Amino acid sequence: MRQFPVNEFHRAGALWTIGDAVHGSRSTLASVPLLDVVLGYDCNLACDYCTITPAMRRRALATREVVVAMRRAREDGYDAISFTGGEPTIRGDLLPLICEARRLGFADVKLQTNGLLLTEPNLRRLEEAGVTRVNLSVHTHRADLYDALVQREGSYDAMRAGLRALAASELDATADLIMNATTAPHLPDAVRWVAGHGISEAQLWLVSLTDGNRDRVDSLPPMEALMPHVAAAFEAAEDAGLVLWSLHLPKCVLGRYADRSRDPAAGGVRLLTPDDERDLADAKLTPGTYVAACVGCPERGACRGLRPDYLEVHGDAAVAHARGQTPDLAPTRLAPTRLTVIA
Repeated sequence: MRQFPVNEFHRAGALWTIGDAVHGSRSTLASVPLLDVVLGYDCNLACDYCTITPAMRRRALATREVVVAMRRAREDGYDAISFTGGEPTIRGDLLPLICEARRLGFADVKLQTNGLLLTEPNLRRLEEAGVTRVNLSVHTHRADLYDALVQREGSYDAMRAGLRALAASELDATADLIMNATTAPHLPDAVRWVAGHGISEAQLWLVSLTDGNRDRVDSLPPMEALMPHVAAAFEAAEDAGLVLWSLHLPKCVLGRYADRSRDPAAGGVRLLTPDDERDLADAKLTPGTYVAACVGCPERGACRGLRPDYLEVHGDAAVAHARGQTPDLAPTRLAPTRLTVIA
């Protein structure tokens, strides 16, 4: 298991000592258009499903680049902004950037984080700077699976402490859960675990086979094997009073939970990365491919279909069967045959 130096874990020390934070009132959930800012690809974890390559980790946006992009977005009518990465909390300029976002008039300011640095004082500083909501990447609720997945022993306790602190704060909170071959069988328990920590909303992220995770075909389960666990997770969410969303599964596969499908690019999201600026709908991690079985689907206008990396490994069988049709697109890469179940 990869180990990180202790000082790397606390690289954000400078972030939390910056003063003169601008206090902003808590906003309601803003509607898109959204500026999604990937500050940099570096991170204090090394998740085994991560699409970021070692070369990408060295790339980051300069503070001035972000400020210029924020000003341009406001001029174009963008009301909401999200700071993500990599891991944004290891950036020493995060608080000033959040303050500038609020000064420019962004009503909704989201932080996407792994939560390792979300201590109570840090959350208070984030809220004072202007953050209105936080998405915390829980990944999975099991300590053994979590540490193996993030490849940093001992990180689970820090994530769980951050989750508790977030739930106790006044910030809107969403937990993100990863769906891969190892975590999928435990999704219902993960949902109950998140709800038990006081979080009322969660999202399911399907692992992607792009860039740094291109060759991990065994990590991406076929939707036919995934859906029983996803359905059980939605049932658990209903019982726990938690709002659960799916980000990367087509509506037809979700069946009676089709209304729980969330399009991450809905309404127009501008994605700013250290590499370029584009519409999120054109990003690798966003579904956007339709297959023959999609023709005539009443949900076509509200569903983004599938990701190309999924189709390469599993073809269109899941969608075809859900639509009562014959598969038309065969896999072009070796696919796994079953989920990994760890008792």
